[in-house]
Amino acid sequence: MTLLGASEIRALAERLDVSPTKKWGQNFVHDANTVRKIVTAAKLHPGEAVVEIGPGLGSLTLGLLEQGHPVTAIEIDPRLAAELPATCEAHGVDAEALIVVQADALTVTNLPAAPVGNGGAATASSAGPTAIVANLPYNVSVPVLIHLLETFPTIRRVLVMVQAEVGQRLAASPGSKIYGVPSVKGAWWGDWSVDGAVSRRVFWPEPNVDSVLVGMTARATPGDEALRLRTFALADAAFGQRRKTLRQALSAIAGSTTAAAALCEAAGIDSGARGEQLTLGQFVALASVPF
Repeated sequence: MTLLGASEIRALAERLDVSPTKKWGQNFVHDANTVRKIVTAAKLHPGEAVVEIGPGLGSLTLGLLEQGHPVTAIEIDPRLAAELPATCEAHGVDAEALIVVQADALTVTNLPAAPVGNGGAATASSAGPTAIVANLPYNVSVPVLIHLLETFPTIRRVLVMVQAEVGQRLAASPGSKIYGVPSVKGAWWGDWSVDGAVSRRVFWPEPNVDSVLVGMTARATPGDEALRLRTFALADAAFGQRRKTLRQALSAIAGSTTAAAALCEAAGIDSGARGEQLTLGQFVALASVPF
């Protein structure tokens, strides 16, 4: 199998009358080495089926299929969604190894059963997808990730290419200036790490921001859905007024500064601390106190 190169990317875009848009965060990868780097960094099980968001013209799709990973591709652009099977077929891909869902990933609430293809059995659970690998549209990367993790609790591994600043925030630790809501929410499902940098030169058009690969390996979540929603609401409140103490920042959600201070005391947390100092476990402790 051959992967897409720069000339083929441009030829495909011209034939489809596709001009990459900021609206849909379209920056197409045209470097085969980068594609293979992403697939390797994903650390997937042999034959594991993958959900790919924003496959675009198919660069990463082909790279995943090349390594025997069936793909369910979610693509918002109807022209690209319609063309993707033909591109894969032209590169020698078994048609059964690819499913294309033409939809906005932010609205997807169910997916077809994972494809198999290439004569191998996918290891994905029939209960839902287990892996996400994607070059995410940078304008909606965090909302898309949170939505899919909320919707598909079977996901155990994530490896995505995102804007460097976003990836660093997802992987940030408490006490860091970049630690915030994405850090806390992402940590609910697993452990995140920045797994490599990506050159701007491998994209068309070339973005004006740096990119990184950020990965997540899932672990047991701290609690049920009700606790998650309370934890996330507290994180939103704490970082909504980042420079304020928890006593002040949580006053609206708790009812008053006095109630917020009591909430912190009951959770064993200093009400004079700020949200950026709290671990996920401490936010969960706050959410476990009735208010």
